[in-house]
Amino acid sequence: MNREKQIYKVTLAGSAGNLALMSLKFVAGVLGRSSAMIADAVHSLSDFFTDIIVLLFVKVSAKPQDASHDYGHGKFETIATLFIGLALVAAAIGIIVSGSVKFAHWLGGETLVVPGKLALWAALVSIVVKELLYRYTVAAGKKLESQALVANAWHHRSDALSSIGAAIGIGGAILLGERWAVLDPLASIVVGAMLLKVAWDLLKGSTGELTDGSLPEETEREIEDIIRSFPEISEPHNLRTRRIGNRIAIEAHVRLDGKMSLDEAHDIVTAIEHRIKDRFGKATLVTIHMEPQKNQEN
Repeated sequence: MNREKQIYKVTLAGSAGNLALMSLKFVAGVLGRSSAMIADAVHSLSDFFTDIIVLLFVKVSAKPQDASHDYGHGKFETIATLFIGLALVAAAIGIIVSGSVKFAHWLGGETLVVPGKLALWAALVSIVVKELLYRYTVAAGKKLESQALVANAWHHRSDALSSIGAAIGIGGAILLGERWAVLDPLASIVVGAMLLKVAWDLLKGSTGELTDGSLPEETEREIEDIIRSFPEISEPHNLRTRRIGNRIAIEAHVRLDGKMSLDEAHDIVTAIEHRIKDRFGKATLVTIHMEPQKNQEN
């Protein structure tokens, strides 16, 4: 099974889970008189929409290079990651605002409704299912080197976290009575803040790629070490790196003995390219610019 089909398989499994949970939460929220559970259902709905985004954009990103995209279409997957991060921000803000409004009403003397046990059971089921979906999706995302899958996995985790908040609020209200129904909005505010942190990490990574941010320093040092491992090479410099979807692009200048034949120099540079690709993947784009060594005479 190729990479695109594997991503589709994982994402469709998540979509089925999101659709089932969304239906369960809406029913439990209405019958259990829990606004927190209805809000959690909306969160699952946002997960379902991000699954659709992944399915659409990964199909585009899998296209090979063409006349209009010399480096392929990998960054479409990065765009999908950006959209997922933005959706996560919207979901987090919605949770925080909803919780803040309820808390303000409680401070004003309003009595909050105590939800039913059905809502609590729905929250507990959601926590288990979404955590399993998170672990399944993030493992596949790392294996396939798909940022969109990893981002979508965090959306599963965010739904699990929001369900934890709902479970704490609903369970606290049921066990402690009407007076402690305020636990629901307070927990949702905390969860919303946690989701914003996750969203920030996703947006930071995707915007860095879309603006051609360099690879981490430790990765660049590893690339330089690979180049320096060839004794014929001196003074590797002008290293430039960036990520293009699930692959990386590397450019570097190296110095070789100016008296060396072109065939010899080409063989050495080709060996460097192969070693880099062995380390970072066959799809890695490697460009090595050769220069003659500087005259060492005084």
